[in-house]
Amino acid sequence: MSIKFNVNGKDFVTERDPLSRLIDVLREELNLTGTKEGCGEGECGACAVLLNGKIVNSCLIPIANVENAKVVTIEMYSETEKGKVVANAFLEEGAVQCGYCIPGMVIAAENILSETNGKPTEEQVRTGIAGNLCRCTGYDHIVNAVLRASDDASELWETK
Repeated sequence: MSIKFNVNGKDFVTERDPLSRLIDVLREELNLTGTKEGCGEGECGACAVLLNGKIVNSCLIPIANVENAKVVTIEMYSETEKGKVVANAFLEEGAVQCGYCIPGMVIAAENILSETNGKPTEEQVRTGIAGNLCRCTGYDHIVNAVLRASDDASELWETK
């Protein structure tokens, strides 16, 4: 069965079993290895991607569910103006240590900033990253990074 979808702005077709996981297609067929597999159970957030603009754990998504959808991974997001603002905020706030969780945390930050028109409260940030586990930094640096991205460029996420 052919499954067609768009990944990072490019159309893609896979012939995999429809129950194959999105993360496996991204990593194995498209070599998009920024999306990490941490737990394989949707508990850690390391595999987070945007699916039609909303955050999902790609380890839980059967490839059949992305038919005609748009997927954005950390590889494309990090090249956008928003992605650069978020990455800089993470660096400036010391929110990166081993880096394993960071792609998922950055995708979560994008989701938070988009849902709040670029002006989240600390509570909204903490709730928004609750599905992402980090074992190195502690969450305060990550929360501060998302708030800093908001302070630095909230207008990027404002809906007109």
